Amino acid sequence: MFEILFPFAIATFILAISPGPDNIFVLTQSIVNGKKFGLATVFGLMTGCILHTSFVAFGVSAIIRENERIFLIIKILGASYLLYLAFKVYKSNANIVLSGTAKKNQSVFQLFKKGFLMNVLNPKVTTFFLAFFPQFLFSDAISTVLQFYILGAIFIAISFSVFSTIAILAGSISNYLRAFSKIEKLLKWGQIIVFVFISLMILL
Repeated sequence: MFEILFPFAIATFILAISPGPDNIFVLTQSIVNGKKFGLATVFGLMTGCILHTSFVAFGVSAIIRENERIFLIIKILGASYLLYLAFKVYKSNANIVLSGTAKKNQSVFQLFKKGFLMNVLNPKVTTFFLAFFPQFLFSDAISTVLQFYILGAIFIAISFSVFSTIAILAGSISNYLRAFSKIEKLLKWGQIIVFVFISLMILL
C-alpha cells in the first residue's frame, strides 16, 4: 500500500506547487484581500475537491465525461462564472483594492464561495480526478469507494498545505505593496487576466 500511496503523495505535491489556475487564483486573492481571505479561498477550493472525490467514488464523473452535452453545459457555466468575476473586478474602483474598505466589502464567506464555485464548476478537475485517482488504487481488500476517499483525503491535505503556504506568504506582502504607486491598478488588471485566462482554459 505504501509503495503506491507514497508516489501518489509526491505526484500530488508536484502538481500543487506547479503554476496553475488554482494556486495563481489563491495568490492573487491573498495579495489583494489579505492572507485570511486567501485562506478562505483555499478552504473553498478544497471543499470543491471533496465534491469531485465523491463524483469519482460514485461514478458521477464517468457519466459527466461521457455525456458531451452535460460536460459542455458545466464548462459554459464555469467559464461564465469566472468571466462574471472578471467583470465585477473591472467595474470596481482600483483605488480601494488594497485599502481597508475593499476588505470590508469582501467577507470571508464570499471568498470561500468564490473558491468553491470556481473548483466545482471546472469540469477539467472532474476529468483530472477521474484519470488520476484510479491509477493509484492500492488494495483488493478495501472497497473502491473508500480507496477513492483515502486518495482524496491525501490529495486535499497536501494541496491545502501548499496553497495555505502560498496564501500566507502572499497575504503577508500585501501591506508592503501598498507603498508602491499604481499597484492597485496593476492588481486589478492582474485579477481580471487571471479570471479570463482560467475561463479560456476551461472552454478550450
